[in-house]
Amino acid sequence: MSGSIVQSVIDFVGTHRQWAPLLAFGLAFFETMAFVSLIIPSTVILAAVGTLVAAGALDLLPIWIGASAGALAGSTVSFALGRRFGPAVFAAWPLNRDPALVERGRSAFARWGTPAVLVSHFVGPLRSIAFILAGASAMRIVAFQAVNVPGALAWAYLTPKSGEIGGALLGSLWRALGGGT
Repeated sequence: MSGSIVQSVIDFVGTHRQWAPLLAFGLAFFETMAFVSLIIPSTVILAAVGTLVAAGALDLLPIWIGASAGALAGSTVSFALGRRFGPAVFAAWPLNRDPALVERGRSAFARWGTPAVLVSHFVGPLRSIAFILAGASAMRIVAFQAVNVPGALAWAYLTPKSGEIGGALLGSLWRALGGGT
């Protein structure tokens, strides 16, 4: 099912390139929003959108701007929810269904502090809970944003860029094997 969702989104973006930045915003928002990222394959879609950049159908800059804004918004909303509800979030669904994941997240914050937020942008399972855990752990907003902003910007660039690089490599390989001109 997720394969058909990914393909549908890629087809839509390929046909309606003007929507790419807004779509990138939404995908990145959902990817960094607590728990929602467990349902929507946003990282896969953003990487696949990068293949459209490699094909020359899209420009990377508008996608990066949209994804950056979405990642910052989603992670900040998640952080604010964690601050608002505090430690009660640890007992709420779906965190109460995977205490091992919660404990890994709490351990990461205890061991690494604010750099754990930065790293969480690049670790799928932690990304779904890291920002709400940072808020629930009473991390200061200034400390959070000091590592969240560069993490969101880097993730929003590297995710579609990885698809662009992969698409360019596959295209080169295809041409080298005589599959196209």
